[in-house]
Amino acid sequence: MPHNPILYDILRDAICQAPHQRLTFATFMDVVLYHPQAGYYTTQKSAIGPQGDFVTSPHLSHDFGELLAEQFVELWHHLGFPQSFTLVEMGAGQGVLAADVLRYLQAYYPDCFAALDYIIVEKSEGLRAVQQKRLANWAGRLTWLALEDIPDDSVIGCFFSNELVDALPVHQVVLTETGLQEVYVTLAKDGATFQEVTAPLSTPDLLDYFDMVGVNFCDPQYEAGYRTEAHLAALDWMQAVAWKLQQGYVITVDYGYPANRYYSRSRSQGTLQCYYQHAHHNDPYSYLGHQDITAHVNFTALERQGEPWGLTTLGVTQQAMFLMALGLGDRLSALADLQGTDSKTLHEAIQRREQLHQLINPMGLGNFLVLVQSKDPNLLLSSQSIQGLTIPPLP
Repeated sequence: MPHNPILYDILRDAICQAPHQRLTFATFMDVVLYHPQAGYYTTQKSAIGPQGDFVTSPHLSHDFGELLAEQFVELWHHLGFPQSFTLVEMGAGQGVLAADVLRYLQAYYPDCFAALDYIIVEKSEGLRAVQQKRLANWAGRLTWLALEDIPDDSVIGCFFSNELVDALPVHQVVLTETGLQEVYVTLAKDGATFQEVTAPLSTPDLLDYFDMVGVNFCDPQYEAGYRTEAHLAALDWMQAVAWKLQQGYVITVDYGYPANRYYSRSRSQGTLQCYYQHAHHNDPYSYLGHQDITAHVNFTALERQGEPWGLTTLGVTQQAMFLMALGLGDRLSALADLQGTDSKTLHEAIQRREQLHQLINPMGLGNFLVLVQSKDPNLLLSSQSIQGLTIPPLP
């Protein structure tokens, strides 16, 4: 499929007007994914799901959202049953997760539902329209806001996201014989294609970032040609979330690693991936506007960035363990008890069991990480105190 021509022209003009006629990779990625008229998430409203470019946990079954709702009820209890309990979903996609959470709370936890104020933070106008249509039954409980429009120190409840941070723009850097350089995007001589160039770092924040996560590129394990990412946008996002939260929790579900694994010697070309029609590759300059671009999340960076703004890490675990602790195992056991029923019910049970196994598959979604942080001295709870964190932390 050819590039989105509008997006191509926007990028070409931006490069021509930029100093040195080049853009940082982070700027390129931001434009490609989020430009209000031509970005991937703006124009590709059906890109998520079985018919799109990738599938997320909520698209597999209602169970993911229902189990997450169980966690929210537990958090509401720990907060002392506040009369106004706010859930802020950041990057709600097509509204599938929100629908499952709201439906489940309304049916099984009416007291928590009565206290609920559900806020969706969504940059894409197209996706907001999809969400509003899907969630029309709960219009009285929902508000759509930009993150910057949520007042500071105002939320009592939980900020949460599922596969959001991996799509935030990243800077790319490469180790050269003369030291660390940044990867930029410019136009090739033909003026029709994009190419990469390396040059000095665009900001000293990149060096501060690697210092914060304990990476020293002078270490002999790193050789010339080592290439990786720095997640400055994720740091800004985490800081903004911490500012908005008065008391409560932040739950981040995504694929990624702690810093010592992210920046291992063996991962010498980084983690950047592109998704187009359920196939993944590593060329961010193809299918412009028609493919997703992501990078794995550095969970150590999120933890450390949260600390100076009042967030305490309660735990990091795998999605499989998180969901099992919330009752996924009980749901599997209940499905096993359906043996001997009519063929239709049995067929549906087998399908649902397969969906549940996909949520905890250690080679897929089950290996995603779940980071839970809290804000408020009164919420420094042991891991045994939070239902979804009764498992040991990652080694």
